[in-house]
Amino acid sequence: MPELDLTTDHKALDDDLAARRYFAKFEGITRRLTGVAEEMEKDRAFSAMDSDVLEGYVRAIAATFKALSLKYLVSGRLDGIGQKHLTIDLHESGFPIFQELVTMANDTAQAARHLDGMPDAAKLKDEMIRQIVGERVVPTRLQYAMSQRLYYEALQKGGLYFPQMHPQAQWIADVSGGRRGYLVHWGVYDSQLNVPVIYLMEVVDSGRKALPLDERRWPAAQAHLMAQSVGGLKLITIAKGFDTDFDDLHPKRLRRLHLGPMYSSAFTLQTGPIREVLEEAKSPKGEDWALAWTMEELESERVEVEKGWFTDIEREVFKLDPFSGRGVETGATRVTRSLILPQRPFQVLAEKDPAGFRDMRKFVVGKEGRVLVYG
Repeated sequence: MPELDLTTDHKALDDDLAARRYFAKFEGITRRLTGVAEEMEKDRAFSAMDSDVLEGYVRAIAATFKALSLKYLVSGRLDGIGQKHLTIDLHESGFPIFQELVTMANDTAQAARHLDGMPDAAKLKDEMIRQIVGERVVPTRLQYAMSQRLYYEALQKGGLYFPQMHPQAQWIADVSGGRRGYLVHWGVYDSQLNVPVIYLMEVVDSGRKALPLDERRWPAAQAHLMAQSVGGLKLITIAKGFDTDFDDLHPKRLRRLHLGPMYSSAFTLQTGPIREVLEEAKSPKGEDWALAWTMEELESERVEVEKGWFTDIEREVFKLDPFSGRGVETGATRVTRSLILPQRPFQVLAEKDPAGFRDMRKFVVGKEGRVLVYG
């Protein structure tokens, strides 16, 4: 993958305390996303399976932030070439830049080799104590070595969110006519927007062999979906391409979730009402944030049958948003925008009531983790 150039939208967190606050903020945000998924399950926007799948991706995102926090825990204190800082996208993202995840994925592939060449944690601790007590100096280099050991251990443990999360298929139910229904899900880290993007596709399989066990179709389907997982492509383009390339796989519903941007007056640059809301809220530590959540949905409306050489082929006809011709523009049946935020910023948002936020669903999280839904 090509290396991205830093732009004025990117910032290295070169203040250790600020970096720790940043990671703590995201730890709190990802923890609360589980409550949001549960609320969406209650109002039937998600099935129980959808909610479980999404929670799996959220846990992976949380594990990635934890690993990155270990990587950069001490590196900012080093002098010279070893000094490194996490780089985030300040504008319309708030997440680490794409290159951070690419580097992490490369590090994961070599984690075992790094760990084999490092002293174990007990030896590092003994050496740190000896330097502190005997030499009366801060053992920065040893602290850095320990942080890197913990980082590679986290990578080796797994469960991380990578730039590409390859498709998985979960059986939903048997369908009439001996067909099988699957929820196919996968994810990417958008290299332009610098946010995680998750795809959920409900597929009816009319093939002879179950899709996940089919050594001919399943690898081809996985490769096709990953190649089409580009933010600029409309859902209808992705769904039609899949429907055309696989005659016995029928996409009935496709959803794309953008988890972000994350806004925070302490870390990101925003314009318009959201900037005023966060500034006026003057939220306490850990509550100065708002996370946007956008879900695009495309549903099959009916099936048309095409005459083939040897057999008839089913093709899906997808339903586009009928209002004001927006379906042609969005390539989706509907687009739902939501905002997840703590109570203090929500109170200011409700008082100001800016026009652009009236149609958004608001998920308001309390300190105890309870989620309330408005709109």
